Amino acid sequence: MSDTTPKPPVPVRDAATVIVLRDAATRPRVLMGQRGSKAAFMPDKVVFPGGATDPGDAAIPLAQPLSPTCAGRLAEDAGPSHAHVLPVTAIRELFEETGQILGTPGAWQGPVPEDWRAFAATGHVPDARAMRFVFRAITPPGRPRRFDARFFVVDATALAGDPDDFSAASDELSHLQWIALEDVRAHDLPFITEVVLAEVAARAADPAPPPSVPFFRNDDEQSLFLRLGGQGPLSGAGR
Repeated sequence: MSDTTPKPPVPVRDAATVIVLRDAATRPRVLMGQRGSKAAFMPDKVVFPGGATDPGDAAIPLAQPLSPTCAGRLAEDAGPSHAHVLPVTAIRELFEETGQILGTPGAWQGPVPEDWRAFAATGHVPDARAMRFVFRAITPPGRPRRFDARFFVVDATALAGDPDDFSAASDELSHLQWIALEDVRAHDLPFITEVVLAEVAARAADPAPPPSVPFFRNDDEQSLFLRLGGQGPLSGAGR
């Protein structure tokens, strides 16, 4: 007899993704890497650096916060603490997966958490002032892992080190490289990455935070394409 017990829903975890943009005024390129073939989520896909929040991220100080506009967009349909913890997560994941530092020279006050010691050893504290919140998407139901992911764009000139030096990267992403926006769709991309790239390409030359932020919301009842920033649904479809 087969087991008909319903499986518990997969929890949705907060996550942050970083889109580092290089040569925005000439031939825009973005920093991407390939996930491993045995990864539980999006195996073999070419993605931006990013990942889920850690419990300790909320306590990490920022040298400079996000702009008030971006902070306000993050708080919509979420909470005020997201404007701090999500940039922290993005900066940590960027460093872990690529070795790139988004920070300001300075000394940490007090003990440094274990998963930030390598970052602190570079002589920097995390800094969110150059980050722009540009997209939000929730993984659809039925996937082995689900995330409420916020996507941030940052210009490569804000990086503290050599943008071509990936020697401090972990092995979570392979084939780290700068890919021209005009060539990126030749790679094996997740669907949502293609959607986000269209938004990035449209705003590549504009350094200002967007006036509203697309939100691709998936829950158990419906999928909606919304905008954070006082605007209603762009489109919707019942599930």
